[in-house]
Amino acid sequence: MQTTGEELAEREFRVKSVTPPPELGSAIAHAVKAGQQVVLKAVGAGAINQAVKAIPIAQSFVSSFGTKLTEEITFFRSKTDEGEILGIAIRVIGN
Repeated sequence: MQTTGEELAEREFRVKSVTPPPELGSAIAHAVKAGQQVVLKAVGAGAINQAVKAIPIAQSFVSSFGTKLTEEITFFRSKTDEGEILGIAIRVIGN
């Protein structure tokens, strides 16, 4: 989603239980380096685990540029054919 003014662009990643944390961490680092805020959306324990493991990997990539990552965690609801699901959204911001 592209925004205007002082707001940063936002990049959303939908994380699955099979998402490789090193690849996700690298993608987070590239987006942060490009000045984007990142939102990781995950449903289920396995997906949340992969998202959480990717954050310190991303931090190790961006720390060489003097950037520190901050995370904000929220929940989201989504409707599917089977009903409503609850997931976690992790906003990753580079400072």
